Amino acid sequence: MTPTPAPPRDDVLAIEHETLDRTANAIVTIVPIALLGLAVWLAWGGTLHWQDLVVLGAVYALSGVGITVGYHRLFTHRSFKTTGFVRAVFAILGSAAVEGPVIEWVSTHRKHHRFSDRAGDPHSPHTDHGTGLRGALRGLFHAHVGWMFRSGGRAHPEHYAKDLLADRSLRVIDRLFGLWVLAGLALAFGLGVALTGTVTGGLTGLLWGGAVRILILHHATFSINSLCHFFGRRRFRTADESRNLAWLALPTFGEAWHNNHHAFPTSAHHGLTRWQLDPGGWLIDGLERLGLAWDVVRIAPSTQQAKLAAGRTR
Repeated sequence: MTPTPAPPRDDVLAIEHETLDRTANAIVTIVPIALLGLAVWLAWGGTLHWQDLVVLGAVYALSGVGITVGYHRLFTHRSFKTTGFVRAVFAILGSAAVEGPVIEWVSTHRKHHRFSDRAGDPHSPHTDHGTGLRGALRGLFHAHVGWMFRSGGRAHPEHYAKDLLADRSLRVIDRLFGLWVLAGLALAFGLGVALTGTVTGGLTGLLWGGAVRILILHHATFSINSLCHFFGRRRFRTADESRNLAWLALPTFGEAWHNNHHAFPTSAHHGLTRWQLDPGGWLIDGLERLGLAWDVVRIAPSTQQAKLAAGRTR
């Protein structure tokens, strides 16, 4: 196996206000956890209503597909093509997930694939974390959230996302990231008001469809970086430690078929068998039927079998 070369020095973009950046990451990570405590306390007191769960589910689904289908399959891996309007919608919905602006997110993820589980991977649980149980726990923490607080800069968009930088609409959406975050929170509040007819309902909708939704979605998608590179089944032989984790598939809209994804990164479908549930892939299929998606990348069964056979012969 040919070793992966070290990342070039110019692939890192220095963070201009590193302390501010870390503070923002800490707020987005910690505040939803604190508000979850408030939500549980209110639910225990009998103030959790079906409307709150509807708001949670609706905004979770919208921002979740923004990340998984939009940020990941469309913008990072170009697994399908669509209209400019649908691209913009996916970029805005992904921004509402509060995982970073679209160009930054895509740059980081493309770098992850370039150096997966090797030196240069921004969030591998397997590099430079020590050995034994302590090393494993340190690696899992780093891959899950710790990497966001490390110094050293970000993946440089000029190196990893030139195609997105050339898209004027995406550059504008990227710069307005904070606006889309607020819009996602406003949507949760508005749905709460619409379903209950009260401002109080809007506030509880904001709690569940805002803070709790962000917390659950963050840790579901962060688990792809951590758990899906540590636990689960390796169906295909790949050059990294990516794994399929079946129980995580539905909460992540199919992203947890992660070994499949690393075996075939451009595939629009991460679930490659009938029983590998993949809501993100189903959405792309639906868009294709409506004429809103085309050039959808699918991996032929013969290609899958050839890769499986190649893995068995080694």
